[in-house]
Amino acid sequence: MANFYKDTPQLAYHLRHPLMKRIVELKERNYQEAKEFDYAPQNFDDAIDSYEAVLDIVGDLCGNQLAPNAQDIDKIGPTLKEGRAFYDPLTAKNLEAVTQAGLTGIALPRQYGGLNFPITPYIMAADMISRSDASFENLWGLQSCATILYEYGNDDQRQRFLPRVCQGETMSMDLTEPDAGSDLQSVMLKATYNKEEDAWYLDGVKRFITNGDSQIHLVLARTEEGTKDARGLSMFVFDAKNNPGLSVRRIENKMGIKGVPTCELVFTHAKAELCGQRRFGLIKYVMALMNDARLGIMSQAVGISEAAYREAYNYAIERKQFGKTIDNFPAVYDMLAIMRAKTDATRVHLYETSRYVDVYRALDEVARHRKLTPEEREEQKHYSRLADAFTPLGKGISTEYANQNVYDCVQIHGGSGYMKDYPCERLYRDARITNIYEGTTQLQVVAAIRYATSGLYFDVVREYRKREVKSELNPLKEKMAILLEKAEAISKKLHDSENQDLLDFHARKLIEAVAHTVFSHLLLLAANEAPEHYLQSCKVYLRYALAEMAKIEAFVNLVGESELEDYRNTQTFPTVE
Repeated sequence: MANFYKDTPQLAYHLRHPLMKRIVELKERNYQEAKEFDYAPQNFDDAIDSYEAVLDIVGDLCGNQLAPNAQDIDKIGPTLKEGRAFYDPLTAKNLEAVTQAGLTGIALPRQYGGLNFPITPYIMAADMISRSDASFENLWGLQSCATILYEYGNDDQRQRFLPRVCQGETMSMDLTEPDAGSDLQSVMLKATYNKEEDAWYLDGVKRFITNGDSQIHLVLARTEEGTKDARGLSMFVFDAKNNPGLSVRRIENKMGIKGVPTCELVFTHAKAELCGQRRFGLIKYVMALMNDARLGIMSQAVGISEAAYREAYNYAIERKQFGKTIDNFPAVYDMLAIMRAKTDATRVHLYETSRYVDVYRALDEVARHRKLTPEEREEQKHYSRLADAFTPLGKGISTEYANQNVYDCVQIHGGSGYMKDYPCERLYRDARITNIYEGTTQLQVVAAIRYATSGLYFDVVREYRKREVKSELNPLKEKMAILLEKAEAISKKLHDSENQDLLDFHARKLIEAVAHTVFSHLLLLAANEAPEHYLQSCKVYLRYALAEMAKIEAFVNLVGESELEDYRNTQTFPTVE
């Protein structure tokens, strides 16, 4: 029987990273809950054993139910009937299975029926689920909305809604509108306060809402009359299970991710509850929600990359041409090696990021119960900043790599890859949304660029370089110094130009240079501890990174301030009179 946890030993390696001890210590608050809950861990080893047991269950479900159902779900998908969206029967069966396994409250506190897992093992589950069926990850992964409700809702809301999520009820984040996509400050869905009832009512339209017919919605709405910017927006909880006023106007006919409905919603005097404070909807709550969502999309991209590599490899070792299997041809094994290296590179970065998030979020939780020490506040600030820097870098690059990997997967399959008989055709369509939703690659570059020009990424890499590696890895480490030197030089050149247009133009190239530098060093550290899993990818990725860095450096040197006009003036077709 297939098990996606057991056949991916890289996951167990990351679960036992040294920083996990600090994460678990903070998350379990010195294991105090073992006295109250019989399934709470009593020490670090007990906690890791618990995580592994649950991840083994996830791996089994992914290999033996979710993945086998994915092709049929893709063909049928959800349906719309009388203003309601209904899952494909196999999707409903998958949701029932993960609910019965206790996986729908995996990251929520035990007092609400959750497992109180840190972010890292939760993201590992998302990684495996994405490999099996990326569309189901969009349904299961939305339980992260409950984390926002836990952090910013009131005690009554936590008591009423969080146990329902742990029992399998689904959530959605209703943010975008027909005229407000990336520019969420333009949201105009109206929230009106009824003083006599002490209640809020929602009216308006939301579009492109993943799992839009969920039972519990987080809705961004405008509460302040006369405002047109972020300061007039607040966050609401809408209980669709117990309140009227919401209908599904349509289910979008999508290219991929077909297993979960993406809906256009109409709110008509729908009674809702304010979540948190007025006017903080976008500037605080949505930002936190989006950071969680972007980490989830990073895991989705890594899972898709893993699936694409395995589909390509398994096909290549079976497909014969000219008397031998195609994996023996350099043109093919070159592609396979790069696919494996990109998958491993994005995975090491994913879990480095999740650990950063874990530390500062665990300290946030500690602060709910007691005052942090000065040392803890400094630790919280440090890891929060690292998480803020690593999340857009990872979301931007891992999703681009996922698209490149599925492209190569189809190419290795040849004409067969273009047919719906093979999963790679579905993977190709599913991957395409990852570098669009929850912030396009272009927006991730905007979020990441300040950490490049300020030098934070390079400071982190220098810290990586202080760690000793085995003597046989030192030649690789020496070559990686070239990446750091060139990436810093590119950053300095653009920063010193004092030309914002030039910096913006080359920003993506600079972020790609940063990614090659960071990813290579993370692979080196992983190869030092687990060479059987990461050494080959470390070598392959380093050569790829050096070659790509040379291209980036050449392009930045070729296009200066005076050449920008060639790119601005793209209307070059002659006028026909």
